[in-house]
Amino acid sequence: MTANLHPFSSASGTVPPSPWRVVGLPKVAKPPTRFDLVPMDGRPVLRVQTDHSYANLVHDLPDLALVPGMKLRWRWRLDQPLRGTDLRQKSGDDTPLKVCALFNMPLEQLGFVERNMMRVARSVSGENLPAATLCYVWDASLPAGTLLDNAYTHRMRMIVADSGEQHLGQWITHSQDLAADFQRAFGQESATLPPLQSLLVGGDSDNTGGQSLGYVGDVTLSP
Repeated sequence: MTANLHPFSSASGTVPPSPWRVVGLPKVAKPPTRFDLVPMDGRPVLRVQTDHSYANLVHDLPDLALVPGMKLRWRWRLDQPLRGTDLRQKSGDDTPLKVCALFNMPLEQLGFVERNMMRVARSVSGENLPAATLCYVWDASLPAGTLLDNAYTHRMRMIVADSGEQHLGQWITHSQDLAADFQRAFGQESATLPPLQSLLVGGDSDNTGGQSLGYVGDVTLSP
């Protein structure tokens, strides 16, 4: 079964179509990353512009069952890279482009401290923050295929999908086995595949204070 993700390419106007929505950091006065639709090669694509900014474009899903072999597909293009990043440190935890899958993993599978931290974070943010998030990122230097924890939270793991500036201004297409990547990232914590609660597209430069420009085509999720 194909997930009902609203494609950017079928939208009219410049505003990302519902149910895509912009989510920033709660109670933090940071400029939001800009998301808008622009025509490129005869169809609308999502433009992602960061400028000392942070935000995500989120598409909620009705606890979609994740089955083995399910593919997360997208294409993206980076025109202005983000320099000075280092995903291993909080001061460098920025990326110009990311596509993330948010999993509804039961809090009971977390340790006592992390479980209570998640409850507090959910209360403060007003969002149903996931206990497991897997992000595919474009990084400045880490080799493609690198898996690492987010510098701020162990509840987010990142896989470097593209690296460096060799392919600036070129569209790159990705097809990831989401179940296999979840097992690689979170398999030691979860013996089963939790359902998806949402997908997001984002970019941020709030820690490094830089600027970047990228584009993302339709994001799809299917067998």
